[in-house]
Amino acid sequence: MKTILLVDDEPMMLDLLSLYLSPLGYQCIKKESAREALKFLESNTVDLILLDIMMPDMSGLEACQEVRKNWDIPIIMLTALGDKADIIRGLNIGADDYISKPFDEEELVARIEAVLRRSTKQPEQISFKGLTLIQDSHQLFYKNQEISLTPKEFGMLNLFLTNTNRVFSRDHLIESVWGYNVSTEDRTIDSHVRNLREKLRKAGFPADDYLQTVWGVGYKWKS
Repeated sequence: MKTILLVDDEPMMLDLLSLYLSPLGYQCIKKESAREALKFLESNTVDLILLDIMMPDMSGLEACQEVRKNWDIPIIMLTALGDKADIIRGLNIGADDYISKPFDEEELVARIEAVLRRSTKQPEQISFKGLTLIQDSHQLFYKNQEISLTPKEFGMLNLFLTNTNRVFSRDHLIESVWGYNVSTEDRTIDSHVRNLREKLRKAGFPADDYLQTVWGVGYKWKS
């Protein structure tokens, strides 16, 4: 379970962030000031920090600088919409990414996952019931038989295998595999999932038992 340190002087914002993230399996630690957060880090470890910029006593920018002096923890800054100067300064002093308030839940989660992927060394290969997915070469094998995948199909399967049992909405898959601000329709996702299933079936892997449709929501890979 990944632990996220939430730092914001607004209790309602902390509760909202926790409400979004906790059901997805993240452990959320809530702190209402940057100083409280820094004190917590002195004796605790976290995987990522969501850090508001506009806070009294010590700003998020100042806190980001302090974190960078002592820890190598990924930081996503929470900014007011349109504060370009703060965004640039935050990135220059060591923040890994930013998201503007009010934010979209799906985008928030996608950005968190992207930062965690960049900061966490990915396994060179993933094995699942005869499937072997090799990260560096973008190859997939089933019982030593290679299955040819497109880059998008590979990205989707990689996401599923590293997050088994988690349900992904179509919008989330678009943001995670295609990228932000890409105009892609839901049926494009459905088409890629259908093609991925078919390729796995042809190789002899029982795709329908694992790559499952969650009606009205999206898709998941059952472990």
